[in-house]
Amino acid sequence: MSKGRGRENPWLAGALGRIVFANSRADTFLGARYRRLARRRGKPKAIVATGNSVLTVLYHLLSDPDTEFCDLGPGYYESPINKHRRARDLAPSLQALTGQHLVIRDGRAVITDIAA
Repeated sequence: MSKGRGRENPWLAGALGRIVFANSRADTFLGARYRRLARRRGKPKAIVATGNSVLTVLYHLLSDPDTEFCDLGPGYYESPINKHRRARDLAPSLQALTGQHLVIRDGRAVITDIAA
């Protein structure tokens, strides 16, 4: 699999890039998505990935006239479900660092006893 870009439409890519740049600082789901991806993968890849999300939204809006756009909001990625999952996923690392046995209750780590 090559890392090079394919034979896409450069005018569409440019327009999507401008849309993403306009949304990059907006307090919306797409703005939060861009900022989240830019931190992890870098700005160029975040622009392309968020542009693909914009294109998917546009496709669904244009293909079905009854479809309405509902922004999920900038806090979508920080939902309580994700906080509980993150606490659960980080518990083994914290347990390995401290040597103490941890149990996750309601999204919080509780120290129970020394690990055997």
